[in-house]
Amino acid sequence: MKNIRNFSIIAHIDHGKSTLADRLLQMTHTITARDFKDQILDNMDLERERGITIKSHAIQMDHEYNGEKYVLNLIDTPGHVDFSYEVSRSIKSCEGALLIVDASQGIEAQTISNLYLALEHDLVIIPVLNKMDLPGAMPDEVSEQIVDLIGCDPDEIIRASGKTGEGVDDILHAIIERIPAPTGNPEAPLKAIIFDSVYNPFRGVVAYFRVYEGRLRQGDHVYFMHTGKQYHADEVGILKITQQKKPSISAGDVGYIISGIKDAREVKVGDTITHVARPTQEAVRGFENVKPMVFAGIYPVDTDEFEELRAAMEKLQLNDASLTYEPESSAALGFGFRCGFLGMLHMEIVQERLEREFEMTVITTVPNVSYHAYNNDGESKIVNNPSEMPGPNELDHIEEPFIKAQIITKSEYIGPVMSLCLEKRGVVKNQVYLTTDRVELTFEMPLAEIVFDFYDRLKTISRGYASFDYYPIGYHPSTLVKLDILLNGDHVDALSALIHRDNAYEFGKRICSKLRELIPRQQFDIAIQAGIGAKIIARETVKALRKDVTAKCYGGDITRKRKLLEKQKKGKRRMRQVGNVEVPQQAFMAVLKLND
Repeated sequence: MKNIRNFSIIAHIDHGKSTLADRLLQMTHTITARDFKDQILDNMDLERERGITIKSHAIQMDHEYNGEKYVLNLIDTPGHVDFSYEVSRSIKSCEGALLIVDASQGIEAQTISNLYLALEHDLVIIPVLNKMDLPGAMPDEVSEQIVDLIGCDPDEIIRASGKTGEGVDDILHAIIERIPAPTGNPEAPLKAIIFDSVYNPFRGVVAYFRVYEGRLRQGDHVYFMHTGKQYHADEVGILKITQQKKPSISAGDVGYIISGIKDAREVKVGDTITHVARPTQEAVRGFENVKPMVFAGIYPVDTDEFEELRAAMEKLQLNDASLTYEPESSAALGFGFRCGFLGMLHMEIVQERLEREFEMTVITTVPNVSYHAYNNDGESKIVNNPSEMPGPNELDHIEEPFIKAQIITKSEYIGPVMSLCLEKRGVVKNQVYLTTDRVELTFEMPLAEIVFDFYDRLKTISRGYASFDYYPIGYHPSTLVKLDILLNGDHVDALSALIHRDNAYEFGKRICSKLRELIPRQQFDIAIQAGIGAKIIARETVKALRKDVTAKCYGGDITRKRKLLEKQKKGKRRMRQVGNVEVPQQAFMAVLKLND
């Protein structure tokens, strides 16, 4: 066990984490030149294109140092804020972490939040200055930022480049020298934590775990403590580029278990594995069920494809257990699903995977968060959809989820960033200068306000320099109202939203004028209205297309023209009762882009 090292990599998006992992795999000869491709651990096309890690991965490397053989387990983490629970479980499985900072960009928000996670779990931090080969690299300035942040010695910072391979040897030596070997008694009762799972269509769910105490052998009868389910370990092994079968995995090591589990929801990240015959006394601390934060309706464009969409959602959930969905119907869009996502990026990824992997074209309704509504009797109800909202006469008060947001930006953009956050009902909690020209702002604000267009606007006003990270801090009371959109007096439930009372008038006015541009003209007038309860707060009209019925009247008495116009008016009125308004797909997404 003294020659095992378990470590993870912490970095902000696009600081070169996957490239550096590639170099480590090449230097330790874990992968042959023939099998190598860039971003080897990112096996989804979507991950490669966007340059982000969506699913965490683990891989074992062998390295010889000073005549001794060492086993290095790299437990890769997703870098995005939506997957912070997965990151925390991966970090829990390690004894050390590489803190990677881009030498040209400096420290960003997610670097800090993931670093705090690592420090909470008492991990040894090895700072690495990456992308030293770039002409814009500022090694001395960024080294000062790292020293201020973690209080290390400037000589401890390793200067490296994932692209050229410079400094990768030093990183391998630092992992062996600085990170402690895992502790644990191989003869104690089995205690292992699940930090990830993948779905194999032939073998079922494969769970990745780290063993703290005891030993897991093939054929053992195991018990998952939080789900309460029992399984037989059909196969256990270690994670190289491919899975390698082993007779047993003991304390300190990382491996996989296949036990014929068909349903991905039975394997929860953070669960504890132990033996049925000789269980451990306490589970690994920190387990929680992943709760979706953002909800949206997903509907097929063609209503006949509802069953195909259901099959696609089932298959997608096998690979992504954090996705939740339930059937719902809408008067405007027909049958579809109400889906829960971890955040906005997660929602985009699910939508894109549906279109790519299952060739489903879908309409996504306005995303919203879940609220707690309390009626006059004091009973609470979770509201995920504006249509579930109790009426104003029954409602006592509503609570909405709040977040703590960290924004790191250049000091010249403080003004615009602050005004954006205050516009989104944020409250400034802290302001810290990391260096003379970089400042960290801390806000508390409602999650619902960042769901719309917050991230895009933040990037625009800071010219791409601001980085953003957040975590939930619970529910607070709020004055929210349900804003309905009506077309010719009919409610369009897919466009209704829960919104703060102070913003309702402005929001209603903007959405009505946006819909007026997008809804095609018909043979009759279309009234677009925004209302709160029975009160209409904004209105726009799409004027009718008119045929010139008086063209044949040249000269003569005005009453002839008036008679023809009155006849046309009657026809229009009848047509309006019979005709229905076609709402184009982009109208449902217009709400997200009201500032364009």
